[in-house]
Formats: sequence, structure tokens, C-alpha cells
Amino acid sequence: MEIAELGVESAFLITPDVHSDHRGLFLEVFSQPVFERAVGHRLSVAQLNCSVSRRGTIRGMHAIALPGQARYVTCAQGGIVDVVLDIRIGSPTYGAHVAVELTAANRRALYLAEGLAHGFAPLTDDATVVYLCSSTWSPGAEVIINALDPELGLPWPADGPVQSEKDAAAPSLREARQLGLLPTLAECQARYAELAELTLTR
Repeated sequence: MEIAELGVESAFLITPDVHSDHRGLFLEVFSQPVFERAVGHRLSVAQLNCSVSRRGTIRGMHAIALPGQARYVTCAQGGIVDVVLDIRIGSPTYGAHVAVELTAANRRALYLAEGLAHGFAPLTDDATVVYLCSSTWSPGAEVIINALDPELGLPWPADGPVQSEKDAAAPSLREARQLGLLPTLAECQARYAELAELTLTR
């Protein structure tokens, strides 16, 4: 398994070793020891989500106010483009994004730390996404950025978009900052240090 940090700090692409033979294939989707060595702390899993979406759908961009929710995402069926957006005020990559394709064929996964926003869109007629979450869903703490914010220019597929009413009504990144909804990089780094310290003391 290979874990490499992407162009936005605290977002990582996981490429597993896939072992295949005449019976099918086997891979480790997640390995706590490998993850901990690459990221610097353990991933504490509080919730496992499964989302099935049809082509044309855009889900996102979602985050949870600090202490936040880290996510470890993979695509079990079909394929998606998964987009991570840096919404941490003061970050050198604030407002920047990275996009990766996660498919049932490449078996890759994506990890994004607390303080990063996340969204995805299917590249196939149907896509099943499974993701581990470090905390349970907290509707009162949810932060949503409009995935179609023209200032962000996020790379969604041409078909669609089909959004939930909540996602379609979400503020732009600029508006969310003016509303005081966004975390700072310093707050997020303090959270990452806290997680690293908890890992060392276990």
C-alpha cells in the first residue's frame, strides 16, 4: 500500500496492492499501521457511510466544524471524481482543490483531514462510495460550500448537475468566509497535533 500526500496539505491518496488470481482479487482497503506511519496519527472510526449516486449527481462540498470529521473514501462500484477543497483560512493553498478518480477498477482511496471540504460526482451510470468517518454526523455543525461556485472552478463532469436542495442553496466560499463558517489553518493544525499526541499516548 502506498500513501502519498496530494497538493493540498493533509489530503492523501492511497494506492493499495491488489493481489489477483483465477479466483478473483484481494486487497487491503485500509491498514491502520501503514496509515499511521504516513499521516502521523491513527484514524479513529466512528461511522461507516455508503452512498449510491447516479450519473449527473454532485454531492458536496461538505465539511464539519471543528473538531471536525476526517474521511477515508473509496469507490466500491463504478467510478467517481472526488474533489478536496482547502477551506482553512491562512493555508497557503486556501481555495485550492485537488481532484482524483476513485474507481472500482483502480481501487484507490482518499483521506482528507478535518478542516477540508469534500465532494464527488459519478463518472459512471451508478457509483457506490463507501467512507470511514472519524466522527458521527452532526447536522448543526455541517459546513457546506456551493460545489458550483464559479470562483472555485471545480472540475465536475459535463452531465448534470443534480444536487440536493441544501447543496444547491449553499453559500460560495467567499460568502462562507464572510459568515464566519470556516476554520483557520492554526485551529486545524492544533487539532492534528492533538490527534498525534493521542496516538503517542495509546
